[in-house]
Amino acid sequence: MTSVTGCRIADAFELVDQLPEVTRSDNGRYWRIAVSGQTFGYLWEPTRTVGLKQTLAEQHALVAERPETFEVQFTTTAHGWVVVRLAGVERDELAELTFEAWRLTAPGRLVDARGDRLPR
Repeated sequence: MTSVTGCRIADAFELVDQLPEVTRSDNGRYWRIAVSGQTFGYLWEPTRTVGLKQTLAEQHALVAERPETFEVQFTTTAHGWVVVRLAGVERDELAELTFEAWRLTAPGRLVDARGDRLPR
Protein backbone atom coordinates (compact mmCIF):
# COMPACT_ATOMS: atom_id res chain seq x y z
CA MET A 1 0.00 0.00 0.00
CA THR A 2 1.26 3.44 -0.91
CA SER A 3 1.93 6.00 1.79
CA VAL A 4 -0.52 8.91 1.92
CA THR A 5 0.73 12.42 2.58
CA GLY A 6 -2.71 13.68 3.58
CA CYS A 7 -4.33 17.07 3.21
CA ARG A 8 -4.41 20.20 5.30
CA ILE A 9 -7.48 22.21 6.18
CA ALA A 10 -6.12 24.89 3.85
CA ASP A 11 -6.27 22.36 0.98
CA ALA A 12 -9.98 21.79 1.58
CA PHE A 13 -10.69 25.53 1.62
CA GLU A 14 -8.55 26.17 -1.47
CA LEU A 15 -10.42 23.49 -3.41
CA VAL A 16 -13.94 24.69 -2.57
CA ASP A 17 -12.96 28.29 -3.21
CA GLN A 18 -12.16 27.42 -6.84
CA LEU A 19 -15.73 26.33 -7.55
CA PRO A 20 -18.38 28.82 -8.75
CA GLU A 21 -20.77 30.46 -6.29
CA VAL A 22 -19.43 28.64 -3.23
CA THR A 23 -19.84 30.24 0.17
CA ARG A 24 -18.32 29.23 3.48
CA SER A 25 -19.89 30.16 6.79
CA ASP A 26 -18.27 29.70 10.18
CA ASN A 27 -20.78 28.18 12.59
CA GLY A 28 -18.44 28.10 15.55
CA ARG A 29 -17.79 24.37 15.79
CA TYR A 30 -17.76 23.74 12.04
CA TRP A 31 -17.77 25.43 8.63
CA ARG A 32 -20.77 25.05 6.32
CA ILE A 33 -19.89 24.92 2.61
CA ALA A 34 -22.66 25.71 0.13
CA VAL A 35 -23.38 26.52 -3.49
CA SER A 36 -26.31 28.78 -4.32
CA GLY A 37 -27.46 28.46 -0.71
CA GLN A 38 -27.51 24.64 -0.72
CA THR A 39 -25.09 22.78 1.55
CA PHE A 40 -22.72 20.26 0.00
CA GLY A 41 -20.08 20.04 2.71
CA TYR A 42 -19.01 20.67 6.28
CA LEU A 43 -15.52 21.08 7.72
CA TRP A 44 -14.53 20.47 11.34
CA GLU A 45 -11.14 21.99 12.08
CA PRO A 46 -10.54 20.29 15.48
CA THR A 47 -10.91 16.80 13.97
CA ARG A 48 -9.44 17.67 10.55
CA THR A 49 -12.43 16.12 8.80
CA VAL A 50 -14.85 17.16 6.09
CA GLY A 51 -18.33 15.85 5.42
CA LEU A 52 -19.21 15.73 1.73
CA LYS A 53 -22.35 14.83 -0.19
CA GLN A 54 -21.90 11.81 -2.46
CA THR A 55 -24.08 9.35 -4.31
CA LEU A 56 -25.29 6.42 -2.21
CA ALA A 57 -23.13 4.05 -4.28
CA GLU A 58 -20.03 6.18 -3.77
CA GLN A 59 -20.67 6.47 -0.03
CA HIS A 60 -20.89 2.69 0.31
CA ALA A 61 -17.82 2.09 -1.86
CA LEU A 62 -15.61 4.60 -0.01
CA VAL A 63 -16.53 3.34 3.44
CA ALA A 64 -16.18 -0.33 2.44
CA GLU A 65 -12.80 0.21 0.77
CA ARG A 66 -11.14 2.46 3.36
CA PRO A 67 -13.00 2.59 6.68
CA GLU A 68 -9.94 4.12 8.35
CA THR A 69 -10.37 7.21 6.12
CA PHE A 70 -14.10 7.34 5.35
CA GLU A 71 -17.20 6.88 7.47
CA VAL A 72 -20.91 7.32 6.94
CA GLN A 73 -22.00 10.75 8.15
CA PHE A 74 -25.67 10.32 7.30
CA THR A 75 -27.85 9.07 4.48
CA THR A 76 -30.90 10.55 2.82
CA THR A 77 -33.15 8.85 0.30
CA ALA A 78 -31.11 10.39 -2.53
CA HIS A 79 -27.56 10.89 -1.19
CA GLY A 80 -24.99 9.48 1.17
CA TRP A 81 -22.85 11.91 3.10
CA VAL A 82 -19.36 10.74 3.99
CA VAL A 83 -16.87 11.96 6.58
CA VAL A 84 -13.37 12.23 5.12
CA ARG A 85 -10.33 12.23 7.41
CA LEU A 86 -8.01 14.72 5.72
CA ALA A 87 -4.93 12.81 6.88
CA GLY A 88 -6.06 9.83 4.79
CA VAL A 89 -6.49 11.45 1.37
CA GLU A 90 -4.24 13.13 -1.16
CA ARG A 91 -5.22 16.51 -2.58
CA ASP A 92 -6.23 15.09 -5.98
CA GLU A 93 -8.64 12.63 -4.34
CA LEU A 94 -10.06 15.38 -2.13
CA ALA A 95 -10.50 17.52 -5.27
CA GLU A 96 -12.56 14.75 -6.92
CA LEU A 97 -14.73 14.21 -3.84
CA THR A 98 -15.27 17.95 -3.39
CA PHE A 99 -16.13 18.46 -7.05
CA GLU A 100 -18.62 15.59 -6.99
CA ALA A 101 -20.30 17.01 -3.87
CA TRP A 102 -20.50 20.44 -5.53
CA ARG A 103 -21.81 18.96 -8.80
CA LEU A 104 -24.55 17.00 -6.97
CA THR A 105 -25.73 20.26 -5.40
CA ALA A 106 -25.09 23.12 -7.83
CA PRO A 107 -27.73 24.39 -10.23
CA GLY A 108 -27.54 22.88 -13.72
CA ARG A 109 -26.38 26.16 -15.28
CA LEU A 110 -23.27 26.16 -13.05
CA VAL A 111 -22.55 22.48 -13.65
CA ASP A 112 -22.89 22.94 -17.42
CA ALA A 113 -20.66 26.03 -17.40
CA ARG A 114 -17.98 24.29 -15.31
CA GLY A 115 -17.94 21.05 -17.29
CA ASP A 116 -15.63 18.38 -15.89
CA ARG A 117 -12.85 20.73 -14.73
CA LEU A 118 -11.79 19.63 -11.26
CA PRO A 119 -10.40 22.16 -8.82
CA ARG A 120 -6.62 21.82 -8.50
